[in-house]
Amino acid sequence: MVKTYKYESKLGKDFEITIGKFAEQANGECYIKSGDTSLLVTAVASEKPREGIDFFPLICDFQEKLYAVGKIPGGFLKREGKASDEATLISRQMDRPLRPLFPENYYNDVQIIATVLSMDEDNLPDPLTTIGASIALGISDIPFDGPVGACMVGKVGDKLIINPNKEEREKSSLELTVAGKKGAINMVEAGAKEISEGEMLEAMLLALEEIGNISDFIQTIIDDIGKEKIEVAQVEETELDRKISADFEEEIKNSIRTTDKTEREDNIFNIEEAAKEKYLEEYPESEDEIHRRIDNIMKKEVRRMISIDKIRPDGRDLTEIRPLSAEAGLLPRVHGSGLFQRGQTQVLSVVTLGSPADVQIIDGLNREEIQKRYIHQYNFPPFCVGDVRPLRGPGRREIGHGRLAERALLPVLPDEKDFPYTIRVVSEVLSSNGSSSQASICGSTLSLMDAGVPITKPVAGIAMGLIKEDDSISILTDIQGLEDHLGDMDFKVAGTRDGITALQMDMKIDGITREVLEESLNDAHSARMRILDVIESAIEKPRSDISDYAPRLFTIDIDPEKVRDVIGSGGKTINKIIDATGVKIETEDDGHITVASEDGESGKKAIEMIKSIVTDPKPGDIYTGKVVRIMNFGAFVEIAIGKEGLLHISQIDHHRVEKVEDVLSVGDEVKVKVTEIDRQGRINLSRKALLEKPEAWPVDESPYRKDKKDK
Repeated sequence: MVKTYKYESKLGKDFEITIGKFAEQANGECYIKSGDTSLLVTAVASEKPREGIDFFPLICDFQEKLYAVGKIPGGFLKREGKASDEATLISRQMDRPLRPLFPENYYNDVQIIATVLSMDEDNLPDPLTTIGASIALGISDIPFDGPVGACMVGKVGDKLIINPNKEEREKSSLELTVAGKKGAINMVEAGAKEISEGEMLEAMLLALEEIGNISDFIQTIIDDIGKEKIEVAQVEETELDRKISADFEEEIKNSIRTTDKTEREDNIFNIEEAAKEKYLEEYPESEDEIHRRIDNIMKKEVRRMISIDKIRPDGRDLTEIRPLSAEAGLLPRVHGSGLFQRGQTQVLSVVTLGSPADVQIIDGLNREEIQKRYIHQYNFPPFCVGDVRPLRGPGRREIGHGRLAERALLPVLPDEKDFPYTIRVVSEVLSSNGSSSQASICGSTLSLMDAGVPITKPVAGIAMGLIKEDDSISILTDIQGLEDHLGDMDFKVAGTRDGITALQMDMKIDGITREVLEESLNDAHSARMRILDVIESAIEKPRSDISDYAPRLFTIDIDPEKVRDVIGSGGKTINKIIDATGVKIETEDDGHITVASEDGESGKKAIEMIKSIVTDPKPGDIYTGKVVRIMNFGAFVEIAIGKEGLLHISQIDHHRVEKVEDVLSVGDEVKVKVTEIDRQGRINLSRKALLEKPEAWPVDESPYRKDKKDK
């Protein structure tokens, strides 16, 4: 039976849900439509749990189908291939609010697929994927503690807008996506143009109100047609669990207090090996149980220390930042480099400057191609955490962290007209003990300033954490890896001294309240100021010039109608400039031309050549031209590519010239003045007008007379 439900929003946009029309073999499905944007979202779970794992195997996939916007994929195959970065990021946004809401000991494979079937530019699919997934899971028999709502928030002027349209998004100073249950937020993703903590909190609270309304709406659907949930067996404490606790709990507690991450992990590993050696003979095939029990003891003790004793594993206060260091200009031949370290987290960021032709072109669910002139990439090699694994392409986490850093720095980049370079920053995580994404933001700020990129202000980032035990809440500044792994929140905040530029939050509990959000934002602000002090002590402002090894860019804006003159028939004219100077030239239809050269002189020469092509000569103009043809009545001189003028024999010199060849040869450079442009556009030139005229001389003293030359 097909059923349709309509959500009428008091704050944002309406949407419609249809259930029972598609994908009848899925555990749960829904067709969600807002405007002309529609998605099919399905949820399917395996019948049995996966053996031998200690994590929940959830897969969330967002599928871009280019037919949704009337486009045919490029390439030879003409079909969608590997997921784009945008699709990967939306998949992550769907996964993050859902994952914490499954039972802790549920290990069945669950896959959620959101497929875009149609899309208009005013209604983005991002929040609809999470809403659709919540409905598909909610009405299914899959155990899930929902429902979850989601929405986007923009800010135009002083007005906050729920799910802004395309025009509003282009004017917005905020791009915020929020998800969570009624009354509690558990996922945030944001980019902003230096807005204050108060403004960000206000936007999040407005989103929380809309999320509550959406959650109530979803619950009515679940109450109407939802299936009975599968029961998940509760894990009870075993005899082996009790023995491990009795024999190793104190040793585990002492190991947790080790400050050095590597030493602590080695100690825990040795404890686990000792437990296996002691118990595996009596309890064969219990390796996973031993590992889980030791991990549970660690988690319980860390959370108790922080929430009750207010002591962190490395001995820091709750608001204390680990030791900081910053350095710029490490690598001599790159265009810019910066090394940032916070505790045992160390990131090297490297800048490369390129011409406008190096922009990244993205072909996705947009009517027009998107060109990215700023590209930030984040790499997390296995050695940074002491692991051994094959090197592969970037995973979802690396793509997500790269985009977060990119968002954080975009608001401080110079305008393209002032700094036309394509900018690529690569952050290499050399050592990681938590908050490497925020260290990459700090390292990238250092490297951009070292590269001479005139950013308006330095940007820094900090990760906040949370431990919630009953009524006790402890907010942590600068969480390390253990606190992230065993804690309840990872709240990353990046920005300048004047405001927030990026924000990301993930929760392992249902959500957090306004008070926790406010305190976390305020503590993050204080920490950010301290980190910016360290960054500015390493390099106070962008260097005055770019690296000697970076290309030099020169720009000129000409009449769009004359772009074809610069290019010439079959590219003949532009190729002449390139051959003469060795530069690279990029033209745009609006008349904007960029010249990239390895040195300044060749770039300046190319610009002058372009100017000479697009500037119509007028009487009185002076050129240094090249003799291209000699006739008996004079010489034709090329004063600009494609422009020739006649230098009549009588205008070569004040002396009488018998033959043009007596003075000039083909290929000679000659300085000439435009004397006349006739009605047919023919240019007459004079060399004589630029020579100093003798006061008087006998006619027979001309150096060009034949009888003089014969002597």
